[in-house]
Amino acid sequence: MEKIVKTEEEWRNQLSDLAYKVTRKHGTERAFTHDNFPKQPGTYACVCCGAPVFDQAHKFDSGTGWPSFYQPKESEMVGESSDNSWFMKRTEVHCARCDAHLGHVFPDGPAPTGLRYCINGVALDFKPQD
Repeated sequence: MEKIVKTEEEWRNQLSDLAYKVTRKHGTERAFTHDNFPKQPGTYACVCCGAPVFDQAHKFDSGTGWPSFYQPKESEMVGESSDNSWFMKRTEVHCARCDAHLGHVFPDGPAPTGLRYCINGVALDFKPQD
């Protein structure tokens, strides 16, 4: 996979203010503030680079106010790192192609993985299945 690297100015020009804050500065959008996306089949792509990161078939309603998935579309498209901010120990998830901050993963999701990828809606772009 080819890495996407841009300057901060290029990212700022490409993204909305909120998308820039979330994806490039590791921010978080407020819960229940982003559309919950369509229910039709499709793929959720990284808003920064268009990489396919999550599939509609893996989405579930976690009740948290953020889109939640029990697994990435393809494991190599989503990377993880430790996040010890806000006096918490969490696992951050990011786009493996452009390093955009997507959200966090928690061990309280449904079967079959038991994981909950809690993702900022502003970091995603829904692409309906053709």
